[in-house]
Amino acid sequence: MTRPAARADLLSLTPDALAALANRGLVKRAAKDLDAGNGPEIAVGADGGVDGAFPDGTKTSLPAGAGLEAATCSCAATGTCRHRICLVLAYQRTAAAEPAAEPDADAESGEADASWSPGAFDDDALARVLGQRALTAARRAFRAGYSAKLRRPTAQDPVAHVELPSCTVRFLVPGELGYVHTDAVAAVRGEVTVLAAWAFRAADERGLTGAEVRLDVGGAPGAARGDGGTVLDAALDLAGQLLLEGAANAGPVPAAALGRTAADLAGRGMHWPAAALEDLAAQLTAHHERSAEHDPARVAELLAEVHARHRAAGGPDRTQALGTDERAETPLRRVRLVGLGCRVAGTGAHRTADIYLAHAGTGVALVLKRRWDVPDGDRLTGADLAGRRILGVPLRSLAASNVVSESASRSAGRVVRVTAGRIAKTTVTPLGDAWESLPAALLVRDLAAEARALDALPPRLVRPRVAAELVRAVAVAEVRDIGYHPGAQRLEAVVADAAGTAAVVSADYSPHRPAALDALAAALEGGPRLVTGAVRRDRGGIVIDPFAVMTGDGAVVPDLMPGDGTAALDAPAAAARDPLTHALGEALAACAEAAHRGLLHTTPGLRQRIARTGRDLDRAGLRTAAASVADLAAALAADDPHRTVRAWAAAHIRLLTTAELR
Repeated sequence: MTRPAARADLLSLTPDALAALANRGLVKRAAKDLDAGNGPEIAVGADGGVDGAFPDGTKTSLPAGAGLEAATCSCAATGTCRHRICLVLAYQRTAAAEPAAEPDADAESGEADASWSPGAFDDDALARVLGQRALTAARRAFRAGYSAKLRRPTAQDPVAHVELPSCTVRFLVPGELGYVHTDAVAAVRGEVTVLAAWAFRAADERGLTGAEVRLDVGGAPGAARGDGGTVLDAALDLAGQLLLEGAANAGPVPAAALGRTAADLAGRGMHWPAAALEDLAAQLTAHHERSAEHDPARVAELLAEVHARHRAAGGPDRTQALGTDERAETPLRRVRLVGLGCRVAGTGAHRTADIYLAHAGTGVALVLKRRWDVPDGDRLTGADLAGRRILGVPLRSLAASNVVSESASRSAGRVVRVTAGRIAKTTVTPLGDAWESLPAALLVRDLAAEARALDALPPRLVRPRVAAELVRAVAVAEVRDIGYHPGAQRLEAVVADAAGTAAVVSADYSPHRPAALDALAAALEGGPRLVTGAVRRDRGGIVIDPFAVMTGDGAVVPDLMPGDGTAALDAPAAAARDPLTHALGEALAACAEAAHRGLLHTTPGLRQRIARTGRDLDRAGLRTAAASVADLAAALAADDPHRTVRAWAAAHIRLLTTAELR
């Protein structure tokens, strides 16, 4: 009887390749089981299929012509298990112990692998293994054009690598599409694999045979390739992948990919989408670390922002939407800056302090950023940071002081950097009444006029994304109500100007600034003169995210105040529910939950909830928003991930813009 041919695909799987397909722990455990004599009895079928029977009764099969994903096992594991890995290792050892077959004249000891290229796969082979839908999606990316960095296989490293703008693809076994590894989510694995194969094909056709090759693939003939459009498309692809899988299912890899793409965008001068990706990466990290800084609503807003800026990139306001008209850093002449307070944030590993400063000469607000690593076992709250010295003075002093510097510069996001030097000087003096003399662009005495000015701005999702864009000092004539919402861990206070126009001061709890809400409540109860913070339009009114409060006794910076946050705070007064605001809020919350869970993982209950919020919007008279939510509900019921992503983006952009501008 003729012995079945050896399975070249299984013999080509190195320990590193197996670790990529599973994880290194499973590979080590499988090897230990095999060394301990707990390996399987192997049977090889005539078609090349490999079956294994383990001593514990587990039966595992590796079908011919397919990768590990097609393997079956009778154990309880839902994915790649140690039995599958152990069967591969056992097959390799068995093959190594058998008499060597006559060498193939076409395969000289590793040279054939080193010369192999994924570009050898034709479209029929790609469609047969990856599906026609993957090719259809890849053709859209091909028409737009994309960049790729290739590393060809060598005798030392037989794996072919392709670094796409949004992910990396590795062909682990020569000539086999069943053993492709990528850090992209499963929903687009086929698409990026096709793009990677096409990148190798393009390099082969152009005679680019170097060990490492960079090239642009596809795109309109003769189109300019230096405008960063490809990397902006990559940012959109990453946002789409995250939407499909959900922030709840994202590990550290998507955050790293977002960071890389953000750096690429910033390098091409597109500062605003780069900043959105950086914030999105920080949100994913916060979720991974189970930090209170993670906010599903913020994640949804950032995802919508990436889509909105991508759309605006093709319009007349492209430079405003992308930030391409901003210099990376602009040196400042001798400048006087007025401290407007501070925001303390961070993760489990570090703390940040953003000190907001008014540039009185130009009427803009800037932010000075500092970051500290957190020692193991240390809390490092805002109160702990208050004594840290910055520009020669404690942080608590700098956050509410006058700064005069001859060595300052600001970035595209209006982040200010002050350097030390022997010639240029920086001095810090007490604040005094500097807030009262701020220019009209920064000092708000008429909330109704400020509301009109905010209404005249483009939607927040496509405005220039500067760190201190709307930081203001707001004059307060009256505090009408102060209340704490325990479910949201949020303190809200209704304040009014001299004309009686109201705004809401809204601050969220953070463990990095545990006493901030207590200090804010006490300062507001003490009769404040001014409140500084970031202002925004939200659901029919003005909301202030506070950084400092000026009282009769001086400036209070809540984030830097000592305390453990245990003071009892009263609940807010009951307010009549506005049906329109309620309908918008419910729709936004439902869409944010879909993004958190992942559009591929929405439950029937959530899909019904989204459809219901669309009907509620229609009854409230917001028919355009209702139609966009209805489109999303219909897309979720269909089997088209790309349509679902587009529908979600359209709905959430519409809802956010409506909530801001109505």
